[in-house]
Amino acid sequence: MPEISSIRAASNAERYNSVRPPNERSRASATSIPDTSKTHSQRGFGINAADRRLDKRSPFSAAESSQQRGSRQRDTVNVPIRDEGSRRNASGATKRSSADRGPDSWDPHASLIATTSAPLACRITAPPLSSLAPKELQPQPLNGLTLAEQERAILDDLLFVFMGFEGQYVRFVDLYNPSEEIERLAGPDFHILPGLDPSLRDLAYSMLKIAKYYIALEAFIEVQSREEFGTVNHALCASIRKSLKDFLVLVAQIEHQILTNDDFTLHLLNLHTKPTSHMLFQLYSLAQEILKKNSILEEDEDPDDMEDVENIIDRLREGDSAGLGSRKVCKGGNVLGLITNRLSSMSGDPAARTLLTTLLRESSRPYMNMLNEWLHHGGIRDPHSEFLIREQKSIKREGLEQDYTDEYWEKRYTIRDADVPPQLEGVKEKVLLAGKYLNVVRECGGVDISKEVRDVPLSFDDQTFLENVNNAYANANTSLLTLLLTTHSLPARLRSLKHYFFLDRSDFFSYFLELGTSELRKPAKSVNTGKLQSLLDIVLRQPGSVAAEDPFKEDVKVQMNEIGLTNWLMRIVNVTGLDQDAANTGMTNLLTPAAPASATEDKEINGFEALVFDYAVPFPLSLVISRVTLTRYQLLFRYLLSLRHLETLLVSSWTDHSKAVSWRHRSSNPRIENWKRRAWTLRARMLVFVQQLLYFCTAEVIEPNWQSLMARLNERQETRGDGEPPSAAKRTVDELMQDHVDFLATCLKECMLTNSKLLRINSKVMTTCSTFANYTSSLSRHLAAADADLSSSSSQPQSNLRDSSAVPAHDPGRLDKIFDTLQRYEDHFNRHLKILLDALNYLAATETVVFLGLCARLSTASEGGSGGPAGDIASAMG
Repeated sequence: MPEISSIRAASNAERYNSVRPPNERSRASATSIPDTSKTHSQRGFGINAADRRLDKRSPFSAAESSQQRGSRQRDTVNVPIRDEGSRRNASGATKRSSADRGPDSWDPHASLIATTSAPLACRITAPPLSSLAPKELQPQPLNGLTLAEQERAILDDLLFVFMGFEGQYVRFVDLYNPSEEIERLAGPDFHILPGLDPSLRDLAYSMLKIAKYYIALEAFIEVQSREEFGTVNHALCASIRKSLKDFLVLVAQIEHQILTNDDFTLHLLNLHTKPTSHMLFQLYSLAQEILKKNSILEEDEDPDDMEDVENIIDRLREGDSAGLGSRKVCKGGNVLGLITNRLSSMSGDPAARTLLTTLLRESSRPYMNMLNEWLHHGGIRDPHSEFLIREQKSIKREGLEQDYTDEYWEKRYTIRDADVPPQLEGVKEKVLLAGKYLNVVRECGGVDISKEVRDVPLSFDDQTFLENVNNAYANANTSLLTLLLTTHSLPARLRSLKHYFFLDRSDFFSYFLELGTSELRKPAKSVNTGKLQSLLDIVLRQPGSVAAEDPFKEDVKVQMNEIGLTNWLMRIVNVTGLDQDAANTGMTNLLTPAAPASATEDKEINGFEALVFDYAVPFPLSLVISRVTLTRYQLLFRYLLSLRHLETLLVSSWTDHSKAVSWRHRSSNPRIENWKRRAWTLRARMLVFVQQLLYFCTAEVIEPNWQSLMARLNERQETRGDGEPPSAAKRTVDELMQDHVDFLATCLKECMLTNSKLLRINSKVMTTCSTFANYTSSLSRHLAAADADLSSSSSQPQSNLRDSSAVPAHDPGRLDKIFDTLQRYEDHFNRHLKILLDALNYLAATETVVFLGLCARLSTASEGGSGGPAGDIASAMG
């Protein structure tokens, strides 16, 4: 059937050329077959001559061939459009036995297939199987042909088979169904009708694997060119399509030799197709590996292949729940990784190395476009989720004011660790940070996204590939550092925070507490926050105040936290109500576990204990001074405020002791005088404890660490301005952010706010001091009632007794009661202070020596006491 052969070859070439770009040129084959780029008249002459020669050996007459050719032309013209269901029915109907049908019932025709997302996919149904043709159309048996005729018939069939069609004698195996996509992706097996000479049969079977590879690769291109497989797969398919075009050029050259050279044999065909067979084998192996990763050919039940939780959450947030159960797709970095690994394993094969290098270069181009966009503009153009950086679009910068977990910076852009190409494995962190930095600068208007990126590598095999990443990282880091340190004045912001939260040069704050005392004495739920805010605004604008010259004073706000400081710290230590991931990576890596604290004490806290400042930070400074870091500032502020307030209470108690007659009067009862000395001593020891603790927290913890932080900031500014090239940048924004977090974490730890045992012990000591200071007025009344001299003297001015409208009557039993009360205060203070000192000594020996200085200072407060129960180290830590 030479006419049908010519028509099939011509129609296939026309169909192939119609889907290829017109400017693509076929590469010359590596074989010694001459080029066939001749005129149509010359090629037509050769085909007609071959037709005349082959017609003498063909089992069909020329008329029959002409009739079949006309019938096929009519069939290709009248193409009915069918849907997929009718195509399957038609395919199933053709599998019925042909024994009951006559020649007139054989009516093969093509149908259109439904459109897919692959733009160049074939839309014509597969031709019917040759085994289903009527007996009248079956070829003459091979055993009835001479050896030369057998060889010519097999050569003619192999041309069809190489292009994916069945021949007269070379056919698909009976189990193969070309309408099944999975079978086409795996590639068909062929069998040759019986009667062929054994030597020819062995040669033919050795070449049939080429047809299997070609058919499988064509199916692979149609499948992987669909939209959901991503641009890297699309580029890979385009590169494979170029290789298949070269193969079809070789087939055309072989056809020319068969038609014009009578000496062309099956053995020569085998020699000419050896290099091409090896090339197709490499492409076929790579395609099969990718299909297996896609779970198309083999089901992979590895739980790691399921979609990760982040992708599922993203789809749910975007309203896409249709594809949640779909299989994982091998795309993007995974495909590039497969090609790279295969290239390294085939490094000893020059032909395979050249082929795989070409595939890697072509398929990495769209990936490099995404990478350059991310590195130089800070944007992600990744519609198919194949880039190594994942963007959480649901996390927006507008939520930074309520972000207590640093979610915007930590989770908006993350690395897909399973999708990182091997070429980027060593620099993936730089790639992530470079884009994140530029993204921040871009949102602040510092990047011209309309500017085209020039002189950048376009594929992974470019020698400047890693240099491009390093330079982009250095430039992005420098740009963001300049934006933070210079444009938005980060050091000035930090100094402003120090003034307000660490009570540095806080003359304004003392005045604020004095004005708001009447309001802050109320229960926390009854405090008028608006009134306090007005008082704070007045104080901050007071001429001569440190805050009056602060340009950021408008950002300070007054808030009331109804949770007590100790309970708040306990909740943080136990990661209660916080995001677990942020806690693991943030503050709680320095915290020790503790038992949950009771919240009953929070019901009665007053305004002094609930007062806290808030601070409004604009973007992008909110990345460095985030809500998490502000929470640390607020914890330190509340702790320092509690010490300052307790110091004020004890000083007020000293004022009462100095003015009240019951304390200034020298009693004739020596027991009363002894009780006064013990009360004064206890008050002085408490005041020393509070003042030494406050001095330690401010002068020995916060100030040195603050100076160290400022020194590192100044070092970054000097490094940024010393004229070094961008690639030599040694300081990064992430290091700056980490230094800020480390500063706050160190302050919290050294102020004893991160250890649950120290928290409880310190809280008990301070509660004892606060209760004693608040009980001073009551003690004055009890002392006046216990002193017989004051009760019997009517000449005492009534106004000298504070908080009393008249001199109370003498009560001899009151003296024993005040002795017992004072003894309980002394016992509580001595016992808890002893436990605190033992715990600090233990921690100074095991964790940090900074507590040794605090132990030396607090030991002065333990001197002169009446003593308490001794405790060893175990009881101190218990």
